[in-house]
Amino acid sequence: MRKLQDKLLDLKTTDMALIVSPRQNEIAQMQALGLNIAPHRKRMNDEPLDEYFKDPDNPLRVVFLCAMWLTGFDVPSCSTVYLDKPMRNHTLMQTIARANRVYPGKHSGLIIDYANVFASLERALAIYGASRGGVTPVRDKALLVADLKSSIDNAISFCRGHSVDVNRIEAADASSFDRVMLIADAVEKLISPDATRKEFIAHVRLVRTLYQAVKPDPAVLAFVSVVSCLATIAAAIAERTNEGSADVSQVMSQVNELLDRSIAADGFTIRHMNNRPVVDLSRLDFAALAKRFAESKTKNIELEQLRAAIKAHLERIIRVNRTRTDYLTKFEQLIEEYNNGSRNIEELFNELVALSRSLDEEEQRHVREALTEEELVVFDILTRPAPELTTDERDEIKKVARELLEKLKALLVINWRQKNTARSQVRLTIEDVLDAGLPRAYSPDLYKQKCGLVFEHVYEAYGDL
Repeated sequence: MRKLQDKLLDLKTTDMALIVSPRQNEIAQMQALGLNIAPHRKRMNDEPLDEYFKDPDNPLRVVFLCAMWLTGFDVPSCSTVYLDKPMRNHTLMQTIARANRVYPGKHSGLIIDYANVFASLERALAIYGASRGGVTPVRDKALLVADLKSSIDNAISFCRGHSVDVNRIEAADASSFDRVMLIADAVEKLISPDATRKEFIAHVRLVRTLYQAVKPDPAVLAFVSVVSCLATIAAAIAERTNEGSADVSQVMSQVNELLDRSIAADGFTIRHMNNRPVVDLSRLDFAALAKRFAESKTKNIELEQLRAAIKAHLERIIRVNRTRTDYLTKFEQLIEEYNNGSRNIEELFNELVALSRSLDEEEQRHVREALTEEELVVFDILTRPAPELTTDERDEIKKVARELLEKLKALLVINWRQKNTARSQVRLTIEDVLDAGLPRAYSPDLYKQKCGLVFEHVYEAYGDL
């Protein structure tokens, strides 16, 4: 529904413009034909229409051209060209190229031909586009349809190899709970391990790419149902791993509700942020979670849900304190061991639960150390790694962290990173405070290293003032 609303909004807000070369007496000539070119010419003269059209966020999305912009005008987001007059050779190739630039989310350009230029296109390709063997790149649409059918067959075969019957899901009543259950079961079987999920997503991506390429040919109608089925499974998987769009169909919403209920009981607390399911690690009952997992029929989904939550948690705490990257290393090592078969699903789940506990403890460490989060980052930089320190020496370093931040905040003015004097003051302050406050256990080389690391942290963390 949201996609349809977005398309409707695009239609309502789309701006159009005329782009033609000026001619003498054009106003009188157009008036003789019952046309008024004056407001169009005024706009062409007064507004940067070329810049508007190049901007994918600008409402100017349709332009009517005559010769201008057909050669040498590069707009990667342009996807469609309508031809209503004969063209040949280099001009034709250049015109087609306007819609054939690479752009994110665009599979290929679309040429709508009202002037029957296909014969000219074949001749132009023979001159400008043939391969070294002289083979023309033009292919019959029927071959593309065959590729689509083959890609669908391969996707269905892959799913069958993982005990997922796509044809059965497709045949189920679209509004029935049976279909929802079948999709949920497919998600469980295809979501994990990584190799399985990635290969399935790759199959679906190819299917959707070819499906979009075949449109608007009526032949695509034969594949609507199965493509929709595959896409729904892929979208459900993406939602559970926090990799998908928040725009889900009614069926997808039902699948997510079903999976949320199956996961939430006696275990996860499911929160929805921006319409995406997120596990709240701070509220996890780890004992209940472990018991639930042991009896679960959706272990793969629960594993991926926990994994996605931990990954998001890690990204957040590492943004605050980069010295915590060892937790990310541990996390990635666990996933790699699971993917290569060194750990089974139960072992990985237990390890992730243990990692979740340690992350919660890490987030509260600044309270135990009697430091703010900002002070803890500096403290960690100074103590990871560090020589053997006594309790008194660690307390000295905490004082250094507090004093340093207090002095630095008085120096960090707007755009300080662009000012040589400000940067020098920051660096000198770091060196002076560390020189005066670090315990004698720090060697001169280690002192210099810590000065550099603290300056890098300040430069990156306090740049947007």
